[in-house]
Amino acid sequence: MTTRADVTPRRGVKPVALLDAGVDLVVGTALVGELVAVITDVLGRFFFDSPLLWTTEVSSLALSVIAFIGGAIAYRREQHVFIRTIVDLLPERPRHACYAFVDWLVLGIAVVCCHASLGLLTARWDETTPILEMRGTWLALPLSVGMVVLALYALIRLREQPLRAVVDGGLVASGLIATIVAVHLWWLPALSTGAAVLVALLAVLVTALLGLPIGFALILGTLAFLYTGGLVSLVALPQNMVDGVSRFVLLALPFFILAGFVMESGGISRRLVLFVASLVGRLRGGLLQVTVVSMYLVSGISGSKAADVAAVGLVMRDMLDEEGYDTAEAAAVLAASAATGECVPPSIAMLVLGSITSLSMGALFAAGLIPAAVIAFCLMLLIYVRSARSGANRPVDVGMGQHLRLAAGAIIPVSMPAFLFIGIFTGFATPTEVSAFAVAYGLLIAVFLYRELRARSLARIIATASTVAAMVLFTLAAAQAFSWVLSAAQVPQALANLLATMHDNAALFLITSIVGLVVLGSLLEGLPALLILAPLLLPMTPALGISQLHYGIVLLIAMGIGALLPPLGVGFYIACAVARAPMGRATRIMMPYVVVLLLGLLVVAFVPWLTLVFPRALGLAGPQG
Repeated sequence: MTTRADVTPRRGVKPVALLDAGVDLVVGTALVGELVAVITDVLGRFFFDSPLLWTTEVSSLALSVIAFIGGAIAYRREQHVFIRTIVDLLPERPRHACYAFVDWLVLGIAVVCCHASLGLLTARWDETTPILEMRGTWLALPLSVGMVVLALYALIRLREQPLRAVVDGGLVASGLIATIVAVHLWWLPALSTGAAVLVALLAVLVTALLGLPIGFALILGTLAFLYTGGLVSLVALPQNMVDGVSRFVLLALPFFILAGFVMESGGISRRLVLFVASLVGRLRGGLLQVTVVSMYLVSGISGSKAADVAAVGLVMRDMLDEEGYDTAEAAAVLAASAATGECVPPSIAMLVLGSITSLSMGALFAAGLIPAAVIAFCLMLLIYVRSARSGANRPVDVGMGQHLRLAAGAIIPVSMPAFLFIGIFTGFATPTEVSAFAVAYGLLIAVFLYRELRARSLARIIATASTVAAMVLFTLAAAQAFSWVLSAAQVPQALANLLATMHDNAALFLITSIVGLVVLGSLLEGLPALLILAPLLLPMTPALGISQLHYGIVLLIAMGIGALLPPLGVGFYIACAVARAPMGRATRIMMPYVVVLLLGLLVVAFVPWLTLVFPRALGLAGPQG
């Protein structure tokens, strides 16, 4: 992933800084307030049999604030996922014009969404929640406010860019809008629903490849469908976006992301990585083997792919440099091992899959452990072979005394995922509630035991975690709206008819699904692809004799591989940036790892026992999964 250092907003402008601080305060308060409420609810229910009945209702408001108002600050800080592989190859003038074009589009999207959301505010005035009797308008209001803030940020970014680029970008954006208007006015009578959805898909792919963040591209595609199709009011967009982030289970996303950043800043991740180095560092491949195992363990706590790569990569980078490892090889291993994290609980993708399907979250958590370990083992085997051929062994030599010290330091960090799993599997708390305790447990360790986290650092961590969580939730809301578009266009029925031609060919169905998710995961950064395809494909599996639980894990791994697949996979660029590796060389070295990832995925796909044995042993899945 690239950045626009030449057009980064200036921080010295006082009104803008005040706006940033105000948004951070609002979003951070929503996150911390809901965190305290969830923990209080669990403790009150367990010790005093007096739960807070209004927690679920308030969580919808908190999620809406984080997603939409936080989504605006995430845009300001360039935290949204975007693809600039093509744009960055352009000469200077068209490159800057593309940057401005994106900001013009964001401004237009914000204005249209804000206008459409006003109708939703009116429509939900008479709706009230059962406990607090809170009007439904409050749940939709953060979207309107967020779009206003987003429009302000878009104007600020345009003001800070070269005038020529702003004019060029504005002309291109005007041309795109004029084209959509022409389609609506001239061809609408002959424009079928299928053609309208084709326009929407083209709008998403073209603008995403030109650098528009994926979430905004999905919103633009939804608007294009609603406008050119002319079948439904534009209010369907804000309605689906708000409903897409109103589920209580989604609170686990910001909570686990916050827990990941607490781990990274509080020294928890570092102690885990150093302990792993003492255990497996003597294998051929040395620190590269350590990277794979560390990613597996850390993924079981943070839940966030970006947090995993940062937590492990930043610790490993200096160790790899000191031992003379190739930075490109290190980046490839870091990216490949991050793909396994998608099915190590509690990954964000796993939480999202459980929230949009009927799959049990506990069953998903149990089902992902062995498949992730199988793929990690395949990567370690490749590292072993490559190191033998190159003669680059460089094992980590740790004495017994140091090993014991590292083991003692890792006992408490290792206990963190153990407590998470015990809490979920014993029914003490839901995954959302457990994620809240993960934050509290991490803070206790980092602040009082290790004393590596101070109050000022904590405020920064909350702001950073809120921004990352907002990006995820905003993308989720946009994907929910676009999924509705596909449903309205009867794409699920068309897909079902296509797959029906496979009859009882489960192998062909699995391979087709894997290819589709890998390709779309690369184009749409994984999570939107999962949101769009999973609800369409999962209901088809029972007729083919495929367990839905097993199929869900296959989709998660395929999505993870796609999101880290060069040249478009955003996760690959994150790994290169963390490892400080040249992308060209890292891309070439990554290819053998991609092959092994795909082979490992095929093993998991065609040996369902690997996925189902653990959930069945725990009574979380029936004989058929």
